[in-house]
Amino acid sequence: MNLWKEYKNVLHDTIDLHNGVDSVWANWKSKETYLTAKTYTNPYIIKSREVEIWNEKTCIYNNIIYPKTGSNLPCFGLDLMGFNENRVIIVFDYQHPVENHLLSFDDLPKAEKDYRFFEMGNHFSENIFVRYCKMDEVDKHLDMFKTYLTKYKDMLEYEKPTGNDTGVYKDFDAYMTRLDPVSGYLKGKFGKEKAESLVNDFLFCYD
Repeated sequence: MNLWKEYKNVLHDTIDLHNGVDSVWANWKSKETYLTAKTYTNPYIIKSREVEIWNEKTCIYNNIIYPKTGSNLPCFGLDLMGFNENRVIIVFDYQHPVENHLLSFDDLPKAEKDYRFFEMGNHFSENIFVRYCKMDEVDKHLDMFKTYLTKYKDMLEYEKPTGNDTGVYKDFDAYMTRLDPVSGYLKGKFGKEKAESLVNDFLFCYD
């Protein structure tokens, strides 16, 4: 299943991402479920780390871009979760590493309501984009994804950040680790040891 192909194409067409040394962190298969974990980089980001999980019915894609530091830029987070034909959740947002920092852009839509797991002002912006749809409807939201991502690219290219102080992301990663709603799913598919390693050593390793 390649439900998120067009989203990944837009991501790589918009932001120039390169595989670094040891860019493939994991390539697992268990119980007919597959998982890949990779990292990318470019001159203005420390890393873009992505995880993709899929089987016959499910396709999940997660990516957070951590910009280089010194310019007070947000991360860009992307959660694309297709659980079955009729249950899909699309989330993307500018996620600021500073707690209780309410980021907002007037030229983008505001969140329609409060969402569980995505608390505005607590690393998530007022512009967090969340939509529920069916698998055959996911590409309806591609244009808005392009808009958000292009704005993020413009931020990076305007600020041209150069710092590598990953300590900036310590609180952010700690919060995301506590928040993470998929650890139970990962344990069920790949076992406790692998699931915990993925969360602590790859997804949110600056904690």
